[in-house]
Amino acid sequence: MITKFDSLYAGHVDMENTGYAGTAVNDRSFSDEHLATALDKATNIAQVLDRNGYDTFWMAEHHFQPEGYECIPNLLLLNVHLAHLTKNIKLGCAFNIAPMWHPLRLAEDFATADILTGGRVIFGIGRGYHTREVETFGQPLLDQAANRDLFEEQAEIIFKSFNERSFSHHGKYYDIPPNVPYRGYQLEEITLVPRPKNLPVECWQPIQGGTTRALDFMAKHGIKGIIGGGVAEGGAMDGIMVAYQDALVRAGRPDAKLGEDISLGFHFYLAESQEEAIKAAASYYEENLKMFGPLRLTRGLSEQQILDISDPKKAPSAGLPTLEDAVKAGSFLCGTPEQIIETLKRTEERYPGLERVGMSHPVGTPENVILEQLEWLARDVMPAFQAKVTAGTPADN
Repeated sequence: MITKFDSLYAGHVDMENTGYAGTAVNDRSFSDEHLATALDKATNIAQVLDRNGYDTFWMAEHHFQPEGYECIPNLLLLNVHLAHLTKNIKLGCAFNIAPMWHPLRLAEDFATADILTGGRVIFGIGRGYHTREVETFGQPLLDQAANRDLFEEQAEIIFKSFNERSFSHHGKYYDIPPNVPYRGYQLEEITLVPRPKNLPVECWQPIQGGTTRALDFMAKHGIKGIIGGGVAEGGAMDGIMVAYQDALVRAGRPDAKLGEDISLGFHFYLAESQEEAIKAAASYYEENLKMFGPLRLTRGLSEQQILDISDPKKAPSAGLPTLEDAVKAGSFLCGTPEQIIETLKRTEERYPGLERVGMSHPVGTPENVILEQLEWLARDVMPAFQAKVTAGTPADN
């Protein structure tokens, strides 16, 4: 049963001329001052979510984006700041990109944030999808096998450091600690200082392809999954839900329900009718696809479409997906509060273990629209699912 509503903000600045015929992604470039407005935007969204009874505000770690789509490089630092400006909202990392960190530095920074915020920061890790980011930090992404191997070893180290008072790890990429003399003895183990106060650490990871290896790794470590970004539709969603449930069963949880330990993400737009909502949100949907389609994060695009989507002259007539298509597929919720309630009610019936949904907006959506829409959703949609949760107070995790 759905009882928890979250929202995701990837860190985009306000921008003009959005949509397929608008400014090409690679042609966008903003001033340093405007890029920094993503931090103020995050603050304003966090405060609206906090006042309106949302459970968790998720944000994304990204680097080197003068185009203005994902402009938050340090989630933990920002989340500690936001914890001082809000009262109840939990602050989620979606996601710390492990290959761009030393695993022990990431573990230390999270543990510090956990203590300073009284457990309001939620840990999350991912492998990354921007070559410009991961490869610039000296780690593999073009080599997907190496990226996966590195990520899994990093996660193993992080969980050891969280869960064991002292530990060692000797693997392919890391030798922790090195075999060196230290103050009169030979170093054999090391201790994370500080360790998180709230154990076991709740951890989330994105589910995109949903391979057996990836899902089994998540289940082994108790990592929960966030599905969104174009995966939350039709047969793809069903298949991933079943595959994750199967992984939980293989990990020793035979009673796991379909949808358990999953957060299902949707883009949404409320209006007086579905037609009005589609008309208002179409250019934001298209801008989001312009950004993420060439990164292979959107299913179903041909190689020619990926080329055409980057050209404002070709894109409008290239047969690219439309918001109407996304609404029919169920990944983008458009319409009245009653229509969105009906869709979410069908979703919770379909996935009886599902407790959490993420309700967000595509990159390119202006701040004033995001804030207005989040308040409207809280007022007219969330109460239909949160009978046991009082708006303005933290939901039980």
